[in-house]
Amino acid sequence: MSGIKTFSNETSERYALALFELASEKSELEAIEKNISFLLKFCKSNSDFSSFLKNPTYQLELQSKVFAELSKLMKLNKNFSNFLQLLISKRRIFFLDKILSKFIKLSSKSKGKVEAVLTSSKDLTQNEKDNISQEISKAIKSNIEFIYKTDKSLITGIKIQVSSLLIDTSIRNKLKRIKQSIMEY
Repeated sequence: MSGIKTFSNETSERYALALFELASEKSELEAIEKNISFLLKFCKSNSDFSSFLKNPTYQLELQSKVFAELSKLMKLNKNFSNFLQLLISKRRIFFLDKILSKFIKLSSKSKGKVEAVLTSSKDLTQNEKDNISQEISKAIKSNIEFIYKTDKSLITGIKIQVSSLLIDTSIRNKLKRIKQSIMEY
């Protein structure tokens, strides 16, 4: 399904790209990225606000007032605040979390950063995480930012997902391959 573009994904990508280009053009990339990170944290920690975003029954005027006030309280960048008002007027505010997440990915990519998922069978120390990050960053010649997860079902070992590349050194995967080879005979 990853190859299929849904309306929400395509729309989110277009708005994120438009904001990214505006921020780059105005040399406000860092400021807007900080605003976005702050707003994303606020959205994730406040279920009432998330419900407000996802509910299409609210009038545009009310949404506009709420975001205008929110922009003042959070001291959001003027261009970012205007962008939020545009999303409201175009009835795309319910895509906000997707748009902001895609913007962060675009910004990271422009800085040469790559996002990856590291899944381990046990909790890793910060030193182990740093060593893995450094080794993988050297190997793919990009600065990697890992999202760390723990999955006890791996038995032992790690899995690293960088874009479409999967490195799986887990015992569970090795046992699966052995089982497949036995079944082939």
